[in-house]
Amino acid sequence: MSTGRIRTKKKACSSDQSPDNLPLRSSGRQVKKKPAEAAEDDDEASEKKYRKCEKAGCTATCPVCFASAAERCAKNGYTSRWYHLSCGEHFCNECFDHYYRSHKDGYEKYTGWKRIWTSNGKSEPSPKAFMADQQLPYWVQCTKPDCGKWRQLTKEIQLTPQIAKTYRCGMKLNNSTKSEGSDQCSMPEDLRVAEVSDHWWYSMLILPPLLKDSVAAPFLAAYYPDCVGMSPSCTSTNRLPGESNLVKLEHLKSVPNLTVAGMNKYFQPFYQPNECGKALCVRPDVMELDELYEFPEYSRDPTMYLALRNLILALWYTNCKEALTPQKCIHHIIVRGLVRIRCVQEMERILYFMTRKGLINTGVLSVGPDQYLLPKEYHNKSVIIVGTGAAGLAAARQLHNFGIKVIVLEAKDRIGGRVWDDKTFKGVTVGRGAQIVNGCVNNPMALMCEQLGIKMHKLGEKCDLIQEGGRITDPTIDKRMDFHFNAILDVVSEWRKDKTQHQDIPLGEKIQEIYKAFVQESGIQFSELEEKVLQFHLSNLEYACGSNLSQVSARSWDHNEFFAQFAGDHTLLTVGYSTVIDKLAEGLDIRLNFPVQSIDYSGEEVQVTTADGTVWTTQKVLVTVPLALLQKNAIQFNPPLSEKKIKAINSLGAGVIEKIALQFPYRFWDSKIQGADFFGHVPPNSSQRGLFSVFYDMDPEGKQSILMSVVTGDAVTAIKTLDDKQVLQQCMTVLRELFKEQEVPDPVKFFVTRWSTDPWLQMAYSFVKTGGSGEAYDIIAEDIQGKIFFAGEATNRHFPQTVTGAYLSGVREASKIAAF
Repeated sequence: MSTGRIRTKKKACSSDQSPDNLPLRSSGRQVKKKPAEAAEDDDEASEKKYRKCEKAGCTATCPVCFASAAERCAKNGYTSRWYHLSCGEHFCNECFDHYYRSHKDGYEKYTGWKRIWTSNGKSEPSPKAFMADQQLPYWVQCTKPDCGKWRQLTKEIQLTPQIAKTYRCGMKLNNSTKSEGSDQCSMPEDLRVAEVSDHWWYSMLILPPLLKDSVAAPFLAAYYPDCVGMSPSCTSTNRLPGESNLVKLEHLKSVPNLTVAGMNKYFQPFYQPNECGKALCVRPDVMELDELYEFPEYSRDPTMYLALRNLILALWYTNCKEALTPQKCIHHIIVRGLVRIRCVQEMERILYFMTRKGLINTGVLSVGPDQYLLPKEYHNKSVIIVGTGAAGLAAARQLHNFGIKVIVLEAKDRIGGRVWDDKTFKGVTVGRGAQIVNGCVNNPMALMCEQLGIKMHKLGEKCDLIQEGGRITDPTIDKRMDFHFNAILDVVSEWRKDKTQHQDIPLGEKIQEIYKAFVQESGIQFSELEEKVLQFHLSNLEYACGSNLSQVSARSWDHNEFFAQFAGDHTLLTVGYSTVIDKLAEGLDIRLNFPVQSIDYSGEEVQVTTADGTVWTTQKVLVTVPLALLQKNAIQFNPPLSEKKIKAINSLGAGVIEKIALQFPYRFWDSKIQGADFFGHVPPNSSQRGLFSVFYDMDPEGKQSILMSVVTGDAVTAIKTLDDKQVLQQCMTVLRELFKEQEVPDPVKFFVTRWSTDPWLQMAYSFVKTGGSGEAYDIIAEDIQGKIFFAGEATNRHFPQTVTGAYLSGVREASKIAAF
């Protein structure tokens, strides 16, 4: 019967007969009998026919057929064979024949299903798969707060998210009203429900659950549904009529960035087939290593985990402005049979894991004490975070949302660290620090902009190189030298593959060596202009490294390129990073003007001493200060940091770039650069390389007249001794050379940054010094005794030098702290 209750039937297994008002156990476990009853059974053994489930380990000694499809369905009686789906769900041989034999009434339904399954799926369209996908009844949980019992729906009822969201015991689903009579919640729950939670139950499941109409379906149209945990029989996973799998996959190869209608184009959480190298992307058909470590029970068959994980990710990226809770997810778990109960139970575990890892429920979400994202067992920790840059605030926001007590100590009189926006320019925010997002696909900055309703301005690719004298460089010369420059870097890459070369050398020296060898061997002579354009490209490389190339490692200058990087558009955050930073900080316990002098972790608890003599006691400390401060021992550790960590800290460089921004009375550059977002300055000689090499138009709408430029490499040292007006004078001299054909007005406002002399920063971003390696980032990131943790861009081997990298390092450490 579809209700799963046992009917009394002549010659049935008498041990399973029970009054209608008691909970029944369809697994049919044998009940011990009195000796007299046992003797009576022995007498009747010759006339009684019964067969138990043949599945080894199945607890059902007297199975019941859930299908009731055949006229001669065995119900809970005798059949020549029982087909096992789970310990509690079987169908008889008569019902098998009803669908499988061509002369039976159900054959057409089975073969129709089989055609759909074969055209979409990869797994075998077997009778058992048909029964699990089409015939098992749905189970649904009562949503009444003091009930929560699981009820089996009649077979003809199709479960929907709306029914799952509103179901109450006894509800008539045809008109959504409750049954008259006694309180249905008082009725006992089927005993099979309790068994589903037992560890052995899932191992006895014949077929993994395949979700119907999963929210993940639009993201995963290029995959076989059953390989990513979805049913191939659903319309949401169907391919177009007559379209083969091969044709569909070939078509999608040409559309690698598959997006879902109505969703942010930068949200691409799943790799498409044959796609790779995209940061923060997951394979929807494979478990990651940390997932296997957390959920080893799914290593043999990950289908259930993948189905639920993919559903959670899809739900999060569909609406990232609200915290995703287990309650919001379980309504979307549509699968037949008792396994739905197990899916709902596992959903909570998987969702908490993904929340702790920062894969979901992250960004600028703010939750109240009654909405903490992790359960109470995570709340019994106290953490002090040193620094309010992107790393410190990311960790503080995560930990606060988890329900962990956090205090953030900041040495300066403002938050943000190396994010510092100037809003005194009329109508435009200008970042004294970071303001550009490099690669927006899956970038958490794009996520937070979506949460805040902020638009990101896509930077165009056009960048004319203007020579002093005002002439725009022929694009063919620019392309030619860009090609040669990249060819030189390719040779550097080939050189470091030679394992016999143990000695690292400075990148600048290696580039010069390769360049000279090329000129000698090829006989090619570059013109004076081409040499200058090459210098421009070298200055751009120094901008990327934050250092003169004479200090940068030739072996490891681009160490992070071996990892998947953020793809897609480069954008200007016109509102400034501080908008995001301020939102991260909202509601947190932040203490400004509290420089940390020492951290003592020699005892049970950690003691943090600030400059005013205050001693703060906590369980764990997260240090997010810039690399330059660690190198100068600005914080005393007791016990001291290990030699290994100190060596790693000193093997990286504290890179510096400076910026200048100028506001003019009008946009004198418009007619020349023709709407481009930036333009380049070809240095007149190598000694001026890096001195205002690129100018950015800070108002994409073209209403305000503000340019921003950078100073890189040796030029940073050259302007150190100059005051701001002298730096301005040099910049204006360059601009007047680049726009010599017209009058360039004096600026009405300007600023020059001095990151290198800021006592609590002293740098812009890190790089690998000659003799160092990318491994140093990982070593600096290592925690000490589960008490002292480290975050910041110089601890993120995959994404150093960026606000995104700093932010992700904070999320990473919050995950580690919560897990300890």
